[in-house]
Amino acid sequence: MANKAAESRSFNVPLIVVVALLPLLAGLIWYANKRGSEPAAVPGVASADAKAYVQNLKLSGVEMKATENFAGAAVVEIVGNITNAGDRSIARVELSCIFYDVSGLVVLKERVPIVRSPLPPGETKPFRLPFEGVPQSWNQALPSLVIAQIVFS
Repeated sequence: MANKAAESRSFNVPLIVVVALLPLLAGLIWYANKRGSEPAAVPGVASADAKAYVQNLKLSGVEMKATENFAGAAVVEIVGNITNAGDRSIARVELSCIFYDVSGLVVLKERVPIVRSPLPPGETKPFRLPFEGVPQSWNQALPSLVIAQIVFS
């Protein structure tokens, strides 16, 4: 009789654990399916309006700094200001930052946002762009900064 009670208890413990873990497993499956069904973020193509408006956005005070992160790896940081000299409010601006080697070949091209909140006409905002993992073959010069996307407010 004691054996039956011990068998009954040992059977109940794994069953309780499985029942307790089922909601967690279901949540993980739901999350994986939801995340997998979302379309990958694709950089937008600048509209004709945005291409025409580029001349109204001015970059100034652009400087490059090299620092080290807490792990001792090199971090290239580009800081500066962007001014909206046009007559439209801007919600988002993205730059393509293109790093070259000494031969003029592209070693890194990264698209990054420099305006993430409204930039009204006539206003200036600072920006800071940190880059980790820039290839050692980089020529150590300021990368090309090209306005790749403008989204109007």
